[in-house]
Amino acid sequence: MQRIAVIGGGITGITSAYALAKRGYDVTVFEKHRYAAMETSFANGGQLSASNAEVWNHWPTVIKGLRWMLRNDAPLLVNPRPSWHKLSWFGEFIASIPRYAANTTETARLAIAAREHLFQWAKDEQIDFDLKQKGILHIYRDKAGYDHAAKVSQLLSKGGLERRAVTPDEMRAIEPTLAGSYYGGFYTESDATGDIHKFTHGLAQAAERRGVTLKYGHSVQDIGADEQHAWITATLEGEANAEPVRETFDSVVVCAGVGSRALAAKLGDRVNIYPVKGYSITVQLDDAASQQAAPTVSLLDDETKLVTSRLGDDRFRIAGTAEFNGYNRDIRDNRIRPLIRWVEECFPGVSTRRVVPWAGLRPMLPNMLPKVGPGKLPTVFYNTGHGHLGWTLSAITADMLADAVQDKNVHSQQATKSII
Repeated sequence: MQRIAVIGGGITGITSAYALAKRGYDVTVFEKHRYAAMETSFANGGQLSASNAEVWNHWPTVIKGLRWMLRNDAPLLVNPRPSWHKLSWFGEFIASIPRYAANTTETARLAIAAREHLFQWAKDEQIDFDLKQKGILHIYRDKAGYDHAAKVSQLLSKGGLERRAVTPDEMRAIEPTLAGSYYGGFYTESDATGDIHKFTHGLAQAAERRGVTLKYGHSVQDIGADEQHAWITATLEGEANAEPVRETFDSVVVCAGVGSRALAAKLGDRVNIYPVKGYSITVQLDDAASQQAAPTVSLLDDETKLVTSRLGDDRFRIAGTAEFNGYNRDIRDNRIRPLIRWVEECFPGVSTRRVVPWAGLRPMLPNMLPKVGPGKLPTVFYNTGHGHLGWTLSAITADMLADAVQDKNVHSQQATKSII
């Protein structure tokens, strides 16, 4: 049986391990934290959103970013301090602008395929993750934003997504708790929301039942590969004087989020991931009035770049913004405050007395598409760089990754037989 190492216990690592185990591989996951989904997969916006498939490689987005550079509370914030990594990333980002329409359509296609897999896996493994299949409502305060969304809808439609324009009256009928004045919106009934941390934890348990070895608390110190094998040197976190342990595998899959770039360099590959920080707050709905005043339909506010999800009866998640500030994980008050103000303006009946802030680093490639498949060496594979759609795309990219591993093994076996 082929032994495969997966580096990373976030949503892409766990879905990859699960998909590989279903195909009969002997899988070992290396995760530096004590549990699955403790970094970027811990408290994201909660949306499974094919309707949010628009890539960012668009001149209006670049222009907005330049205008916002001096605003600490801007939805898109870029630290002006230059670095070669940042400059090379933005250079490739701008070079991908001609592919904006095609990449948006392709992302929508992948997202639609992904949710079929994810819902089936959750059903098969009986995973409770606060799933709500009530759609996502995009809201617009002016004609310019609404008109742009209409053009995006055409690109999404080419990828197979159905979403419809709605009037302000229809918006109020879809989500009666939403306060404020709006020009119009777009509603995608097929989208859904849930708790990514609960899902990843549940799928990790399911993967373990299928024979996956979960090496939590193991920090990868070194990695290497050749034409025949891959090897990993890891240490057990929290143990004084722990000796590094080296293990050899038939293949390795890199699903290490923002750490994937450094690991890829050791393996001879260039994976130009940049960490794009996002923030979230989880509003604790402790009283009946707040539970009644909070929305049950998921929202996406394009002007503020915020998304929402209702997690069970007593939690309301708001997430968004994008910050290009290197590997900084600080939770900044001037980035959290706009999220709280947004709740108070759009849902004034919700108490914000108890709010849990969070920040995570999205692993983003310049063309906004994930890297899925083999590296230069036949023993190296990647499933990483999903950006703001990590959970949305995770199930289909895991399946694609497993297909790539399987295809490589079939070709290798055929080549061996032909030599014999």
